Amino acid sequence: MSVHDSGMVGRDLLGGPPPTLLPDEGEPREMLERGDDPAAVAARYPTHSAAWAALADAAFARGAVVESYAYARVGYHRGLDALRRNGWKGHGPVPWSHEPNRGFLRSLNALGRAAEAIGETDEADRCRTFLADSDPQAAAALGAD
Repeated sequence: MSVHDSGMVGRDLLGGPPPTLLPDEGEPREMLERGDDPAAVAARYPTHSAAWAALADAAFARGAVVESYAYARVGYHRGLDALRRNGWKGHGPVPWSHEPNRGFLRSLNALGRAAEAIGETDEADRCRTFLADSDPQAAAALGAD
């Protein structure tokens, strides 16, 4: 049974790294939840991956694929920085069930989607693999599986 199957959050009994759980960033999360402009949230809290993911999703929806790619790349890199600050060593679970992780996971998905749209198939494949390796539930929730 894996961490994802059991609902447990802790060390993998097979010796893998523990899940990385990002801290909640209350104010920017609340701003996005109440419908504030993601650009204003990103400008005020540039490390908040969820704001960049929202910008990437909106740009992609209106057909601005290169803009979506750029927003997603910022959210992805800001998320990697946050993961590393919180003990992630370059591999291991990043659970979708932990809401503060979703900004990074959404940015990763958006980066893969935009990469595919501009013909960067190698990058799109890497993003899909990274997302599935982070948490298969994320891939399923985001329609990336």
